[in-house]
Amino acid sequence: MEAIIDAVTDRSFQIAVLVSLAAVGTVFTVLEPFLVKDKLKERLKSVGNYRDSLRQQQREMLAKKSNPRLRQTSPQGALKEVVENLKLLEVFDAESARKKLMMAGHRGQGPVFVFMAARLGLPFVMAAVVGVYVYLLDGFQLDSLGRLLATVGSFLSGTYLPNIYISNAVTKRQHAIQMAWPDALDLLLICVESGMSIEAAFQKVGEEVGPNCPELAEELGLTTAELSYLQERKMAYVNLASRTGLDSVKAVVTALIQSEKYGTPLGQSLRVMADESRDLRMQEAEKKAAALPPKLTVPMIGFFLPVLFAVILSPAIMGIMAME
Repeated sequence: MEAIIDAVTDRSFQIAVLVSLAAVGTVFTVLEPFLVKDKLKERLKSVGNYRDSLRQQQREMLAKKSNPRLRQTSPQGALKEVVENLKLLEVFDAESARKKLMMAGHRGQGPVFVFMAARLGLPFVMAAVVGVYVYLLDGFQLDSLGRLLATVGSFLSGTYLPNIYISNAVTKRQHAIQMAWPDALDLLLICVESGMSIEAAFQKVGEEVGPNCPELAEELGLTTAELSYLQERKMAYVNLASRTGLDSVKAVVTALIQSEKYGTPLGQSLRVMADESRDLRMQEAEKKAAALPPKLTVPMIGFFLPVLFAVILSPAIMGIMAME
């Protein structure tokens, strides 16, 4: 054991490990573009799988009505057993986590179990890694209190990391959908006014916006699948709004529900909402542009002014030194 600790604490060994990791990272960076898969094909495949799962659910519901004793089966696994035995679904509010994961593009029970397990295990993993580094490897050259604070801080950071990751994924996905939504509404308006059904219009718009925004194409494809297999068409629209979490999408969903319920014309509503969405996108761009000067103040003071002073004062200083 002492030989292992001596080998791990050896600076030459640590440098060799860092060099190896750098080499692996370089090789991965070079080869990563050749390993990238087509995200649009993967998302379309997931839409097809989701459509198959909806079809299977409908068949199970019909079979359950014909045979009430039929039990609903669910996938088994060690991760699921751990989560259920520890009752993490109740402790960490599984319904709220499922909605966030769905908004981030992760659907199904599998991501929920992984998220719950990450919230439970990641704090201990990070605390163990940081503890080994600061206590056994004497990293950062800290005293006893500093080592304890570093370990406790890593534990607390591990508690919030899964939520931060999901929140960032949701924000990034919503931004991508928001940028492509006005153009999608224009295409949807053209399709609806040309006489297409809403299912065919969603499918056509998804195909057109797919290369630029795979996230929106995926959501429209899922809505098309749900419109085909769900018993209530209203639920397909509501699910679209809940999966995106955007106010502009919710407004369109409300117009679609009212149009099917009361028979109101849909074209005029879509035209107005497309203009509003485009105005919101422009306002967002103007807001970012207006926030740019305050953000540039600190870099300008820190980097430009010293150089400017050096250029202005250097001739005077050199002249004074020459006179002396």
